[in-house]
Amino acid sequence: MEEKRNTREDCLMPQPWLVFLALALGLIYMDPFELGPLGGYDYRPVKAHDIAPYKEVMEKWRADNGSKLRFGRLEFVDEVFGPESLEFDVKGRGPYAGLADGRIVRWMGGALGWETFSLVSPNWTEMVCANGVYSTTPLQHKKEKLCGRPLGLRFDKVTGELYIADAYHGIMVTRAEGGLATPLASHVNGNPIIFANDLDLHSNGSIFFSDTSMRYTRKDHFIILLEGEATGRLLRYDPPSKTTHVVLQGLAFPNGVQLSKDQSFLLFTETTNCRIMKYWLEGPKTGELELFANLPGFPDNVRMNEKGQFWVAIDCCRTPAQEVLSQHPWLRSIYFKLPLKLSFLGRMISMKMFTVICLFSEDGEVLEVLEDRGGEVVKLVSEVREVAGKLWIGTVAHNHVATLPFPFQEEVVVLS
Repeated sequence: MEEKRNTREDCLMPQPWLVFLALALGLIYMDPFELGPLGGYDYRPVKAHDIAPYKEVMEKWRADNGSKLRFGRLEFVDEVFGPESLEFDVKGRGPYAGLADGRIVRWMGGALGWETFSLVSPNWTEMVCANGVYSTTPLQHKKEKLCGRPLGLRFDKVTGELYIADAYHGIMVTRAEGGLATPLASHVNGNPIIFANDLDLHSNGSIFFSDTSMRYTRKDHFIILLEGEATGRLLRYDPPSKTTHVVLQGLAFPNGVQLSKDQSFLLFTETTNCRIMKYWLEGPKTGELELFANLPGFPDNVRMNEKGQFWVAIDCCRTPAQEVLSQHPWLRSIYFKLPLKLSFLGRMISMKMFTVICLFSEDGEVLEVLEDRGGEVVKLVSEVREVAGKLWIGTVAHNHVATLPFPFQEEVVVLS
């Protein structure tokens, strides 16, 4: 009997490997020595409530089996650094591009090349800010607030002024001939705007723009995605009163902004939730918010062509592993505190990311899908502009612009 009692007690004793595992998980979760990639951050992952189920979206999504984006052409390689947004002025000149080193530059043609058109910071100096090909690496992050990081660009087609959403300096404007940008909206309700992302101009003078987060600046944009936090806002700046108003709040990484052709509604992307939302400005649905489209990946900017259709830039694609993590914050709390590089942890759940650009009708119908499934040419796309039979494709993390004739022509030669 005594022997049996000892056996039962032995069974109830915790196994050494379980004790070790519990301690290891506890250390990872607490990360007291800040060994994980999120060390030093007040990381508060939340459950994703509004993202559509992975299977539901992917089964309905129309694929580009020809991977047509691989026929794109890389332009201006190592001449422009992280050209997030591209614009053309009222005379058709351009492209203009907002760069990671804080400048807005303009293409002047083959003989003259690129010129600096505008700066967003009076403190910009070439010695401090101009990092060349290293501008799109973490080396630039500590300088971004000083040098600026212009993201969304829009020309006023009447005045020729260039309006800028700078991640650190808010909404700004540059006169038609260029120069130092003038701040317009840097605060709302007395609090600073810390991550202005994109903008569009209404014919009544209002400027609608996205404020991606109230907790994190642009350099920590990846943390917003990992956390799933939803403190982003859609804001409106009113030039006559010089005031900024909150239109919508509680958004999960609001990003690209685009008014419709008749300006009855605007679209904005929610990167974390992999979707495009529609906000009605006129008509019987004024003030209502509704879903425009669920997407297979993480959208950046949305831009309208002359027909009133919408091009959306998407880093693709979602995976089942991402969905599991998005629904279980405690798993993210452990996984992203493992003492490994964040890029490696991301690859482990994302597999190999590739680029998708999609054209939507005004009613949300998918009209065209172009992909580079092998990641051969077009990578980490941020914006698509359709101008004079050509797609101009920007990127926030690479040092080039990509182009592709559109409607698509198969005889285009791939450039490595």
